[in-house]
Amino acid sequence: MRTDTLFYKVFQTFPGAMFELLGEDITLAQNYTFKSIELKEVAKRTHTDSLFYNVFQTFPGTLFELLGEDTTPAQNYTFQSIELKEVAKRTDGVFFPKRDGDPIYFVEVQFQPDEHLYYRLMQDVFVFLGQNRWKYGWQAVVFWAKRSLDPGIPQCYDAQVKAGNLKVFYLEDTPNTANSIALGLVRLVIEPTSNIENRVRQLETSVRALPVQQQRNAIELVEQALVYKFPDRPWRELEAMFGLTEWKQTRFYQEVEAEGIQKGIQQNTIVIARSCKQQGLDIETIMAITKLSREEIEAL
Repeated sequence: MRTDTLFYKVFQTFPGAMFELLGEDITLAQNYTFKSIELKEVAKRTHTDSLFYNVFQTFPGTLFELLGEDTTPAQNYTFQSIELKEVAKRTDGVFFPKRDGDPIYFVEVQFQPDEHLYYRLMQDVFVFLGQNRWKYGWQAVVFWAKRSLDPGIPQCYDAQVKAGNLKVFYLEDTPNTANSIALGLVRLVIEPTSNIENRVRQLETSVRALPVQQQRNAIELVEQALVYKFPDRPWRELEAMFGLTEWKQTRFYQEVEAEGIQKGIQQNTIVIARSCKQQGLDIETIMAITKLSREEIEAL
């Protein structure tokens, strides 16, 4: 699987991970939901008032006069209308605030060289802000796996950097802590191979302390991180290598697994019951099919 996909699953399961990486208060995470967003199509020509279009085209120095600046740079410019290309894509992860007034966070995780990343990210940010008439603050945060991948922020975004709207972090600098499962998962991906086993043991201890509903998700994330780390190794070999076979045989894991299966069965039963109601079946028949109570069916 793609590494950025793994990290988006980490952020979705543990929203506090992003704030930990930023060195901020993780309690802020309770005010956000993490998801991908759809950018609508944009296909239009920039609107220019005809009079000002002609003025700027005939007298390029007008812009600099209006800005109160030296007009001599105007000789280095031409004024024209431009065609904006279509934009129709899903963005990477976004932390949506649940309260008005809180900033929105655009998150990009990158494990491969990409010299155009900043241009693409900032384009997505401003398309979203414009399409959604966003009124509050925003931050675009880029997590590079290591410094050597970062081509550097283009000079045209200096103002956004100074304003604190564009920030860059390197996962290789993630604090080495045994107290955070989210940061432990980040470290697992970038950890030297020689220390993977110790990291898995630390994560196992951390996972056991999680609320039950998060335990299964955390275990799956550990497994996915190992598959990424060792893409050429058979899964059974990885299980044996890092003691996951024994882990899965513990009462803890089996209870989590059983709970996940039971929850899936319950959700499927509810879907069936709703479908039966929509088709006009009587309550008694639905009760016989799904084994749900009359009260449960009537509540659907």
